[in-house]
This record gives sequence, structure tokens and C-alpha cells, in this order.
Amino acid sequence: MRIVFMGTPDFSVPILTALAARHEIVAVYSQPPRPAGRGKAERKSPVQVCAQALSLPVRHPVSLRTEAAVEDFAQLNCDVAVVVAYGLILPPAILQAPRFGCLNIHASLLPRWRGAAPIHRAILAGDAETGICIMQMDEGLDTGAVLLRQATDIGAEETTADLHDRLSVMGAELIVQALDHLPDLPPQPQPTEGVTYAAKIDKAESRIDWTLSAAQVDRQIRGLSPFPGAWTMAGDERLKLLRARLAQGDGAVGQVLHGLTIACGSGAVEITQAQREGKRPASATDLLRGFTLPAQLS
Repeated sequence: MRIVFMGTPDFSVPILTALAARHEIVAVYSQPPRPAGRGKAERKSPVQVCAQALSLPVRHPVSLRTEAAVEDFAQLNCDVAVVVAYGLILPPAILQAPRFGCLNIHASLLPRWRGAAPIHRAILAGDAETGICIMQMDEGLDTGAVLLRQATDIGAEETTADLHDRLSVMGAELIVQALDHLPDLPPQPQPTEGVTYAAKIDKAESRIDWTLSAAQVDRQIRGLSPFPGAWTMAGDERLKLLRARLAQGDGAVGQVLHGLTIACGSGAVEITQAQREGKRPASATDLLRGFTLPAQLS
């Protein structure tokens, strides 16, 4: 097939690689390079870096709503556009241009967690499972009919970073299957019940409230790892908590029971990986070698 690929972050890279091995990628659309780092040098998106390594042509328009952008897209004469975490809204003229339309790879079991942060929200909510949907795009927010879906359990200690990587590989495998059988896949409209929206993560959600239950704190730590990272104050120092699991124990809210096991409003959590300010992430054992915790975190 002649495919236009549209994506930007790391999540999209395994999918582009899988498609390029089996199909003709006539163009790759990605967000423009952005200033990054202390020097504010322009940094290409992970998808652009991957595309250039594969010798694929890259486009990064600021908008797809101009007549020129629509005409440039139409002239590609593609069979299908595959869209995954691209970052721009596709207007109707773009959605209708490919012979088989535009397919989106979405990291949830639609209609649950439509929107920007489905992986984070699934863990934060304590969902037992999530998955990948291959969806026909329409003008709504992740409202299109689903062609294929695959579910997977969320591990008890799995972080957003862990699940992100697994779902990216699943997405690559599922889109390959979808394209192999595309004309024969019946579109399944999404149910009207069970719709939830995965709002973009706000940094204000990051500070841990130790009065919450251990289950809630555990989900917050794992769901916000590695970005933006759940944090707490250890004395005068801000400590980012990256991995955790439920533990036995009770005590005053925020009390350090032993090691990095912390009492919550009910129950306790054991922190297995954390990061001090200006330091690299470290296991609990390594962190405690050179760092004395206060009796209580806040």
C-alpha cells in the first residue's frame, strides 16, 4: 500500500518502522523541530529522526487547514494514512483524501479513555486492562468506528513508561494485521456507554497526598512515571518517586516505616525507585546509601 504516516513521539517510532518494512511510505508527517535543552537548539521529533534514518521524505506543516496543505496531501495519492500521536487536528478534506481513509492507532480500549493521555489515565484509575484500537478517523475526538482491538492486562507494578513501550509494540503488530486485511474488516461503531476522557496530565496532579489510600498513592506514582513524576518533600528536598508497590504496614500519614516504605491514609507503599533533585533515578537501596530520610514525608 501507499501510506502516509503521521506521528511525532517515541510511541510512534516502532509503528513507522514496522510499516516501512512492508509498505511504501510516500511521506511522513511530524511536528516541526522544537527548541530544547539549555541551548534551545532545535530538536527533531523521534519520528522525524527515524524517518530520515529510513530515507523517507518528511513534512512538518504548522497547520493542515490551508489550501496548500490539503493540495500537497492530496497529490500524494495514498491508499491510507496511518496516524498515531501526531499532534495536529486533521480537517475533513484530509480525512477524506486517502482511498481507505485515515486510521488512528489509539492506546486504550475505546470508548474508554478517548483523548490525550490514555495510558496515564488507565493506570491512575486502577484499570485492570487496557489495549490498542485501530480506528477509522472521523471529525470527532477518537469517536470513529473500530476495525481491530487487542486487550492486555496492566501489571500490578507497571508504570506508564512500561505500558507505553508494550502498547507501542502492540500497535505496530495490530496495524500490520489491519492493513493486511483492510478491505474485509467490518467497522464496529463505538458503544455510546462507557465513554471516558483522558485529559492531558497537569503537573498540579503530581504532588503526593499521603492521606490517600495506599492503592491511590501507588497508582499515582506508577501512573505519573516517568513524566511528570509524582513527588513528595523529604525534609527540604523534593523527591521524585518513580516506582512503587503495595506493602504491609500502618502508621501516621507520611511516616517512614522502614527503608522506603511509607504509611498512607490506609495501608502503605514501598518505593522501589526514586530520584533526588539533580541526581539520576536510583533504586531504593542505592538512594538510601547516601541519603537519610526524615521520619515523615510531606
